[in-house]
Amino acid sequence: MFNVTGILKRLVIGRALRSEELHAALLPKRLALPIFASDPLSSVAYATQEILLVLTLGGLAYLHFTPWIAAAVVALMAVVVLSYRQVVHAYPSGGGSFEVVSTNLGPSTGLVVAASLLVDYVMTVAVSVASGVDNIISAVPRLAEYRVPLALVFVALLTAVNLRGLRESGRAFAAPTYLFIGGVLVMVVTGLIRYALGDPPVADSARYGITPDPGDAHLTGLALTMLVLRAFSSGCTALTGVEAISNGVPAFRKPKSKNAAATLVAMGTLAIVMFVGVTALALIAKVRITSDACRLTGLPGDCASYTQRTVIAQIAAAVFGGEHSVGFYVIQAATALVLILAANTAFNGFPLLASILAQHRYLPHQLHNRGDRLAFSNGILALAVVAGLLLWGFRASVTSLIHLYILGVFTSFTLSQLGMVRHWNRELRVERDGALRRRHQVARVINAVGSVVTGLVLVIVLATKFTQGAWLAVLAAVVLWAMMRGIRRHYDTTAAELAVTDPKIELRPPSRVFGLVLVSTLHKPTLRALAYAHALKPDRLEALTVSMDRDAATELERRWEEYAIDVPLKILDSPYREVTRPVMEYVRSVRRESPRDVVAVFIPEYVVGHWWENLLHNQSALWLKSRLLFTPGVMVISVPWQLSSSARADHPPARAPGSVRRGEPQGDQRGPVGVRGR
Repeated sequence: MFNVTGILKRLVIGRALRSEELHAALLPKRLALPIFASDPLSSVAYATQEILLVLTLGGLAYLHFTPWIAAAVVALMAVVVLSYRQVVHAYPSGGGSFEVVSTNLGPSTGLVVAASLLVDYVMTVAVSVASGVDNIISAVPRLAEYRVPLALVFVALLTAVNLRGLRESGRAFAAPTYLFIGGVLVMVVTGLIRYALGDPPVADSARYGITPDPGDAHLTGLALTMLVLRAFSSGCTALTGVEAISNGVPAFRKPKSKNAAATLVAMGTLAIVMFVGVTALALIAKVRITSDACRLTGLPGDCASYTQRTVIAQIAAAVFGGEHSVGFYVIQAATALVLILAANTAFNGFPLLASILAQHRYLPHQLHNRGDRLAFSNGILALAVVAGLLLWGFRASVTSLIHLYILGVFTSFTLSQLGMVRHWNRELRVERDGALRRRHQVARVINAVGSVVTGLVLVIVLATKFTQGAWLAVLAAVVLWAMMRGIRRHYDTTAAELAVTDPKIELRPPSRVFGLVLVSTLHKPTLRALAYAHALKPDRLEALTVSMDRDAATELERRWEEYAIDVPLKILDSPYREVTRPVMEYVRSVRRESPRDVVAVFIPEYVVGHWWENLLHNQSALWLKSRLLFTPGVMVISVPWQLSSSARADHPPARAPGSVRRGEPQGDQRGPVGVRGR
């Protein structure tokens, strides 16, 4: 019979790769860029819009702050990129911000960064997919009722592609990412050339005015400063995902640090150029956009039914000649694709960071294991499940999810740059070369400035978004931080308990072995268990059954004598029809009589070929085993009996990682040991 599950698995994720093939799965820079940088590059699609949405709360009067805010965002991005470039060279193991902070500010602070980043990666998937679905629904409104299923389908597709490995996901996502980069750059260049030639593009919304929000009209002093700072913090969404490359250094081809640093610089340069270009064109084209369409003045129809186009859509229409031009459709399609694919940054950053945390015993060890395609499959699946639950719980609403976003990444930025300041302080204490000291001092200044600025942004974001839902992200990070500390404490306690202290004492064999074969009825599995127990030659061997029916127990005794089995049969009465309690009490009584003896309990079990057959067999044995395993000095030995259905079940392929080549069960031609012929 065909193994349907195995066939589907191979169709979805491909053939299993040997561990020796890991080097072939490493990434060249051209594939690493779309894999690790799709999030910061895609933020160009909405970063300028976020700035304008905040500034237009005060009407058109405050739009003149846009260039200055954009310049501040660009400066901050340059500082962050330079900082992480230093991180990549100083800490090439892939720990990124977590390793920097743990090394320089302590493990507990490092866990703050790790928890914040893990939460932010989950939010990246949720927000990016929800935003992409919004763009699709804008083009095809009748899909609105399928918002959540569409979002979950995209998460499933991203999961499947990433399970195929880094190179596979890089090939799949390279074309849309490069299409978006190329499309935006062509749009920017075309728009600026038109502006230089005296034919500037003009957005359709340029003819509208904007009524100030009542609470934000005629702002001065502190209130105006807060509005500008809010706009700046909203524009800082352009920085999300910048740290992913520093976490993914091990995935690069050699020389890893050099290639990762070059990719980081390429990503920063492209993001800055596109962001500046889009912002400049938004101002040139006089794009108008507000949080509420009814604040636009001069609309020809009902404001409640008016749908505002995104900033990048308005620019594309203005530059390429209208909303029906080829260029407009290319930009819209590329934007929708790249917004969904922005989640791929998290699908690579989250598993890598989770693997490093698992290696440091802060997360379950399973997250450090590679799957069939040498990707960190468990981390990918964990991210997909949590992000899917978020999308389902928040109905894939960008408005609801966006308030939980970017807190984690600025926590990471602030603490990692503070950690790098301490790193340079330590280097300067031992460095004697004058040129290197000057280089370290410049780096320290960059990191110090970056830490102050990103810390300010973090405070602003937290203050403005906390009551709107950001408290959920903070709570999730706190819970995750506590959970990781608990996991580490458990692993440390377990390691201490298992550590060898005195090999002579711990290698000392037990005084005697008392074999105990559990019997429910006299059949072939029971005889096999008796034969196996005999073969191990315990010092004492006994069969044990629990009597819930006196007649059945009498019949078992009769057949035991009829077959002349030379193993004494012990019958325990159970007036309340329990199996587990009488067996446990008997085993404990044996242990009390001879504490240095080991009790080896042999349990006959059926091996079946279908999942539903497990529901029909072995339930008492499983429960009893679970209780016996908690009893000191007791060894539990399962003696399998393969039913005919198990012979028809397919076995895992020999090359599958972790599989064991298994043969068909062989009968014992000599007959069970311990059964005398008559």
